[in-house]
Amino acid sequence: MMQTIDLRGIQPTRAAFERLVPRPVVDVQVAMHVATELIEDVRARGADALREQAQRFDGGAPAAIRVPADDIAAAVEGLPTDVREALEEAIARVREATAVQVPPAAETRIGPGATIVQRWQPVERAGLYVPGGKAVLASSVVMNAVPAQIAGVASVALASPPQREFGGSVHPVILGAAGLLGIDEVYAMGGAGAIGALAWGVEEIGLDPVQVITGPGNIYVAAAKRVVRGKTGIDSEAGTTEILVIADEAADARFVAADLVSQAEHDEAAASLLVTDSPAFAERVVAELEGLVAPTRHSDRVRTALGGPQSAIVLVDDLTAAAAFSNAYGPEHLEIQTADPDTVLADIQNAGAIFVGPSAPVSLGDYLAGSNHVLPTGGQARFSPGLGAYSFLRPQQVIRYDRDALREVADRIVALSSAEDLPAHGAAVTIRFDDGEDA
Repeated sequence: MMQTIDLRGIQPTRAAFERLVPRPVVDVQVAMHVATELIEDVRARGADALREQAQRFDGGAPAAIRVPADDIAAAVEGLPTDVREALEEAIARVREATAVQVPPAAETRIGPGATIVQRWQPVERAGLYVPGGKAVLASSVVMNAVPAQIAGVASVALASPPQREFGGSVHPVILGAAGLLGIDEVYAMGGAGAIGALAWGVEEIGLDPVQVITGPGNIYVAAAKRVVRGKTGIDSEAGTTEILVIADEAADARFVAADLVSQAEHDEAAASLLVTDSPAFAERVVAELEGLVAPTRHSDRVRTALGGPQSAIVLVDDLTAAAAFSNAYGPEHLEIQTADPDTVLADIQNAGAIFVGPSAPVSLGDYLAGSNHVLPTGGQARFSPGLGAYSFLRPQQVIRYDRDALREVADRIVALSSAEDLPAHGAAVTIRFDDGEDA
């Protein structure tokens, strides 16, 4: 069912492992051309392009691209009690965990009359993308919206693909989650076109451009976010899901197999990897997979994902090599299920989110851990963080110098500006002392 990659005896260098990590055959770069065409179509034709793309790719063209406020209110009222309670609990937990991500303003006194204040300013408007294709990710509404609200973003627009069974509107559970969070600007649009619409705006439907776009999606959504970067900020390219499990003989093979299956059910291109120093444990996991895949609802999808080139059982010499492989891969989700997980954790540098121990499956983080499940994929965890309040904040420095403080450094500014052959820089300082006082 899963390929085995035997890296035992290979020097665990970053360069060696990066050449050997399994990746999907289709990556973001391949999808760029299609994403660019769809975005340009929306820029040129606005709502007409969005309706045609909805008919072509999603659940049919919506009656109204912007969802009426009454529909959002009705969706809140229609939420099943258990789902509403779960969403409310998720909102509370994510709010609590996210609150620590907004740094307070800090003042540095450089000298008498000379201060620099570091402040964190939220963007004024953000666009949140919530997938609705193979899975209706109402939890992603929480994960996107709560950090924006904690950061202090004043205006939020949410986009999610239209659903055929709901007349081309957004799925009611997604609408209900939005309503619980006080979001009243929701658009039935999906895929790359939706990302383009958020970035450039669509005046005829009242959609103003946003400054930051966040949220997970398929490979075309990830590609679209790469296309619009520069016009607008993005959190990361959160594409098709990944799980990497580091496990040894002490782990429960059934738990590990279940966690691999849980992420494989997202998409045929989902990546599930087990990295272990025990061939015997790997065999036990394979045996457990056989029993878990067949009865699950999306078994065909799971089999395709587990059997794809992006998924593998990786054999390494020891857990130090396992951590080195994980760092080279940069997984979206990393689980550590070993006898001494903290020793492995000490060697981990690159991961979107890290789940430690047998009672912390990725599913916990998907819903109710309090952490955020919008995370970088495709190796981008090596340099990009997961979504948080900081994704909507811009650090700014506010500089205040009085006349005496400026006079103190004037000669040095002139010296440096002259050395750089930029004399007007120095003159902009000395002109302030042309009243006869020496600079």
